[in-house]
Amino acid sequence: MTALPGIEIQNRFRSHFAGHLTEEQEAQTVRLAGWIHRKRDHGGLIFIDLRDHTGICQLIVNPEDAELFAEAEKLHTESVIAVEGRVVPRSPETVNPRLASGRIEVVLSSIRVESQAVPLPFPVADEIQTSEELRLTYRFLDLRREKIHQNIIFRSQLTSKVRRYLEERGFTEIQTPILTASSPEGARDFLVPSRLNPGKFYALPQAPQQFKQLLMVSGFPRYFQIAPCFRDEDARADRSPGEFYQVDMEMAFIEQNDLFEILEGMFKHLVETMSSKRITAFPFPRISYREVMDRYGSDKPDLRIPLEIEDVSDLFRDSSFKVFASNAKDGCAVKAMVLKGRGGESRQFYDKAERRAKELGSPGLAYIQFREEGPKGPIVKFLKEEELAALQDRLGLETGDVVFFGAGKWVATCKIMGGMREYFSDLFELDRDELSFCWIIDFPMFEYDEKLKKIEFSHNPFSMPQGEMEALDTKDPLDILAYQYDIVCNGIELSSGAIRNHRPDIMYKAFEIAGYPKEEVDKRFGHMIEAFKMGAPPHGGIAPGLDRLVMILRDEQNIREVIAFPMNQSAQDLMMHAPSEVAPEQLRELSLKLDIREE
Repeated sequence: MTALPGIEIQNRFRSHFAGHLTEEQEAQTVRLAGWIHRKRDHGGLIFIDLRDHTGICQLIVNPEDAELFAEAEKLHTESVIAVEGRVVPRSPETVNPRLASGRIEVVLSSIRVESQAVPLPFPVADEIQTSEELRLTYRFLDLRREKIHQNIIFRSQLTSKVRRYLEERGFTEIQTPILTASSPEGARDFLVPSRLNPGKFYALPQAPQQFKQLLMVSGFPRYFQIAPCFRDEDARADRSPGEFYQVDMEMAFIEQNDLFEILEGMFKHLVETMSSKRITAFPFPRISYREVMDRYGSDKPDLRIPLEIEDVSDLFRDSSFKVFASNAKDGCAVKAMVLKGRGGESRQFYDKAERRAKELGSPGLAYIQFREEGPKGPIVKFLKEEELAALQDRLGLETGDVVFFGAGKWVATCKIMGGMREYFSDLFELDRDELSFCWIIDFPMFEYDEKLKKIEFSHNPFSMPQGEMEALDTKDPLDILAYQYDIVCNGIELSSGAIRNHRPDIMYKAFEIAGYPKEEVDKRFGHMIEAFKMGAPPHGGIAPGLDRLVMILRDEQNIREVIAFPMNQSAQDLMMHAPSEVAPEQLRELSLKLDIREE
């Protein structure tokens, strides 16, 4: 358990904390209070491990005090007791080096039971596998367990460090409203009916995006908030359904590099002061969207995976293999990925890989094995010797290697090959202590929606286009890049951000290109545009996910392990039985009637 430096309480419950007792207190009479972690009867002596927030201390009950001994025999684990006793040294053979108090023990003179515990649905002292449903139903018990208890303490300490770091750099913490208007942030809103305004609804904020931009207009140059955000979206291992917290930041009169410097410094400070992990490269690598898709097939790559994707379209433009030749033209691509030394894998290995490729949307998975007897594989017969030679030369292929291919539309092919790169990552032992941060930059401002047959915003409509108005007036919309950026670590996207579009004329033009008339922009975002017309500074920001950051630094695979009271995957709080039905009179008060659809 984590100690509480500088906090010692003197009252009827305790004079010391269990985890703070050392040989310095030898021969002193002390008072302790906490939970019975374990109880053992060894040859007439009763040993009790007492646990509080700071750690564990061993207590001893001697049989000479018959009344005290009888009372100790009746105690159950996880009962709350307050005790008094004398600190004595342990014999050398019983010293426990894993405990801060492991060189002493307390011989008890009194026990007072503050709360007797009934039998528990699962043990606290032993970290045995317990169903998630049971853990979330009894979350107050689960939080007593060492690992998750430490996660929550770590989260508190990290939040405190974030606050101090930003405050020292001129940021002002400002709380923004929880009840606000619905806005298009990309996910479903949680709506709250208004009693005083029947038929109208508040929305819980998906993010404080508009408020923090308005704070820049208000003259606060550097804002931050440990912001609660609410999105009605499905759960994932790295995303909690319903609500999450982010380190929300915005700065005025900055360029992209200024923000990178602040955030990189903060992450470096947190990693160095709060974990044994190490950052692979500092400053963090900056990779354009085009490059990251070409090389890794994902805009949130895990750079620890020692595999890269190579574009080999130019080698097959005149190929007699029509599948490759037809995809070696503009808008399409032929991609290759080499697995060194894996050319001799079993047929099952390739069959499983092909099944995964099909799950990712590929019609199949072409490959060539380079063996002693020559190239082997389902597409070798379609390729000329000079094409195979050029491929070997380009990719540095050696005997024993295998190369996998993808071909088709550029984006789809990149994503399929990126999915295969992640699939093959299991072949490598990735260093869990390595933090491979990177920035993904230069996202396209627009994309063509094949279903709607129109140009749409590709990332964030409120980002400043690179080249500003001139770019919007003179460039092909699909060639315009935006000042948008993501920060990624080990394949997890921690946040998206942008230098904002603070000029109404550029905003109207950008929305016009995406097919939104001025009237609709005014209707949906008129308050923002009105504010920008009254003097808005250039500004930008980002909002790294606090839950995800703690998850990474604590080496957890599921975000629920770093949240005190999370929901399950169905967005239910099993402990509080939420969501729940409400009384008819509550609905009447809100002028609501239910019309529940049959599934």
